[in-house]
Amino acid sequence: MTTSPSLTTPPLPDSPQAIGAALTSRILRQIQDAGGWIGFDAFMALALYTPGLGYYAHGSAKFGALPGGGSDFVTAPELSPLFGQALARQVAQALEVSGTDEVWEFGAGTGALALQLLDALGVRVRRYTIVDLSESLKERQRETLAAHAGKVQWATALPDTLRGVVVGNEVLDAMPVQLLARVNGVWQERGVACHGDAFAWADRPTDLRPPLEVEGAHDYLTEIHAQGEAFVRTLADHLQAGAAFLLDYGFPESEYYHPQRHMGTVMCHQAHKSDGNPLVDVGLKDITAHVNFTGVAVAAQEAGLEVLGYTNQANFLINCGLAEAMEQAPLQARVAAHKLITEHEMGEFFKVIGLCKGAHWDAIGFARGDRTHRL
Repeated sequence: MTTSPSLTTPPLPDSPQAIGAALTSRILRQIQDAGGWIGFDAFMALALYTPGLGYYAHGSAKFGALPGGGSDFVTAPELSPLFGQALARQVAQALEVSGTDEVWEFGAGTGALALQLLDALGVRVRRYTIVDLSESLKERQRETLAAHAGKVQWATALPDTLRGVVVGNEVLDAMPVQLLARVNGVWQERGVACHGDAFAWADRPTDLRPPLEVEGAHDYLTEIHAQGEAFVRTLADHLQAGAAFLLDYGFPESEYYHPQRHMGTVMCHQAHKSDGNPLVDVGLKDITAHVNFTGVAVAAQEAGLEVLGYTNQANFLINCGLAEAMEQAPLQARVAAHKLITEHEMGEFFKVIGLCKGAHWDAIGFARGDRTHRL
């Protein structure tokens, strides 16, 4: 029996140009249906996660060290396996302290970090669960983690109760943010409207404000992180025993909303180049915003978690034994791992926050250089 062409679902486009055009058309329709304007958080969610078309929902390479392979950026696990091996020491301590044997990873990318953790942790992990919205990335993860197939599973939502250690590397920065713009002394929410067949910025009056008052009268653009903070609260509601370690680029609140940081932090990544215009090449590049780690800490505490520590990535990895591991590694591996901790590379740019359920304990990753007092 044949199916009427009118009832079949049209195939998703497979070329970058077709993907971008189809996604742009779909978002334009949603803007029109919404009355001609949507908030930037809604736009960012559509650009990144529209099934089959959003940046994280189609099969482009995304992760890789060089643009020649079609990738757009490199993350720490792809840069050096010593990253995951160092993080594994912190995860192992958290598993022991909490008496648990499960690891949950959010946004596992290619599966590189999961592989490093599973190889290093061995029998200490009974089950490793990945939460990822991208079907194409799940396929890459299955290939990468084939040797650990008996331990790895995938989930689309959290269970009612969760016991174990949660890790998230560059997850919070990809969560949609709202934009606030102070123009001529008046705060407005900056969203996206239609301009013919393209997108355009458009501001609307709002009662929303940054969590800190921004000194001065100059025009100012920034973000607020309702979805990222809601994620942390949800995690706290489900976590019965264990800890969470979130690694990302960002600042404490006093730096995030500093009067001189007046252009916001939204950034796009494509072919290992960065730009500040998320309204072009939609679906073909990553869109991110820096993390307000004070907001993460406050949301966690309000929901019943303790803050184990907060520091930069260099301090965290060195505390977890990276320097000793580098001494034993070949020269090329040492050079790659060095980028994880140097100030002008990832060492200072990236931060780590640790959270736990129950009484505070001394996490090795924050033994030296803890900056919790700056949150």
